Amino acid sequence: MTAFSPAPTHLPAQPDLIEGLPNLCGWEDSLPAVSDPATPVYLPHTPIRLERVQAAFAIALHMHQPTIPAGANGELISNLQHMFEHPGQGDNHNAGAFAWCYGRMGDFIAQLVQAGRQPRVMLDYSGNLLWGLRQLTQSGQIGSGVLDGLQRLSRDPAYWPCVEWLGTMWSHAVVPSTPIPDLKLHIRAWQHHFAALFGLEALARVRGFSPPEMHLPNHPDTLYELVKALRECGYRWLLVQEHSVETPEGAPLSRKHLPHRLIARNCHGQELSITALIKTQGSDTKLVGQMQPYYEAKTLARQELGGVEIPPLVSQIGDGENGGVMMNEFPSAFFQAWGQIGSEGVIGLNGSEYLELIQSAGCDPSGFIPCQAVGQHRIWQRLDSATPERVAQVIAQLQQEGLHLEGASWTNDRSWVQGYEDILTPMNQLSALFHQKTAAADRRSPQYRNALLHVLLSQTSCFRYWGQGTWTDYARELHRRATAILEHDF
Repeated sequence: MTAFSPAPTHLPAQPDLIEGLPNLCGWEDSLPAVSDPATPVYLPHTPIRLERVQAAFAIALHMHQPTIPAGANGELISNLQHMFEHPGQGDNHNAGAFAWCYGRMGDFIAQLVQAGRQPRVMLDYSGNLLWGLRQLTQSGQIGSGVLDGLQRLSRDPAYWPCVEWLGTMWSHAVVPSTPIPDLKLHIRAWQHHFAALFGLEALARVRGFSPPEMHLPNHPDTLYELVKALRECGYRWLLVQEHSVETPEGAPLSRKHLPHRLIARNCHGQELSITALIKTQGSDTKLVGQMQPYYEAKTLARQELGGVEIPPLVSQIGDGENGGVMMNEFPSAFFQAWGQIGSEGVIGLNGSEYLELIQSAGCDPSGFIPCQAVGQHRIWQRLDSATPERVAQVIAQLQQEGLHLEGASWTNDRSWVQGYEDILTPMNQLSALFHQKTAAADRRSPQYRNALLHVLLSQTSCFRYWGQGTWTDYARELHRRATAILEHDF
């Protein structure tokens, strides 16, 4: 098996830490040359014959721990480190189990490959977590095996075809409530950090994107800017929750196990699209933990798409570490399923592998089933032409009628905006200050890297998810520090 080679680049290898901070920036002009989305990654290596496949499934494991200003002297540390240091609080006694979960796929994949199996799994790690694992390794609180195993999965040609890394927002920021100018900062920061940890070849194979909390923006301009940023950063597809999208006619999806084309149109009438794989609704962790997508795929048959008969794909993502199901039930379920799965019939595939296989069979992405963000049908059906003024008028009317444009995610009973104005308003003000102060800054300078880090950290979703109290206090402290850095250093 030959190694996959990215597009030629003159980028030298980079450390993942620079003066103690994660490597987040400095290669912005060079990174686009690393990945060519038109070049197949998995197709030259896959043993799968598509005509022999009835149906397939894909599972992704989402891993995240926030960075918090809670070290002994207020240092930035991983929440996992805080758990290790305060075992008597809440469920902090699970710190060791969490750390094991973050590294165990390195062992699981190796065991299965060595046993002659062909496992597949997609991994979604936030930048916060990757930095936190490095910090904990340096301090000796966890062994080097966690990161070593992940690096082996990313680099070793015996294993990397089994594992697809998904890009994400570096600091686990939910897209709809992140300032639009900062979307690309998060996306690029994750790419910088990932490449520094795992290598440029590994980054060149990252084609899919996993939005934190499966939260897809449904405001026309925000969705357009997200799709634009993803395409500019080399992404080919993203994972979306089925209830966060609709057909162009405003109906629920009827063929959710086939790839879709997510259409994004902004208030100027400009339109972009990107491939979307549909994560089906359900109790994410329980479904992944018990390998339910495999058993669901066994009930499905091949379907027609664009004149080509292809296997459907059951896609699911869940926390890779959180809860008793993932900590205790997933390992045996994973091994049991892969002990039954071969290379034909009902099989496991990763997202990019599936897309490359069906495209090689004649499925053109331009012919994928169209969809759009939920609620947008109500906007577009009232417009005869798209102008910023007219779109704003229609949105204002629809909001009075109950339409919300806060996006949609794995759960529709949680708002990431309402009740958090005391965080979101300063967050937007900080973003504006950052762009004003750093417009002419050298992106390789320690001052810029430090300021960027603090701005990204202030947008971590955990500071809203867990409600008022300690977590919002963390957000305020990060905001205070970021403001002081920008005022002092620029």
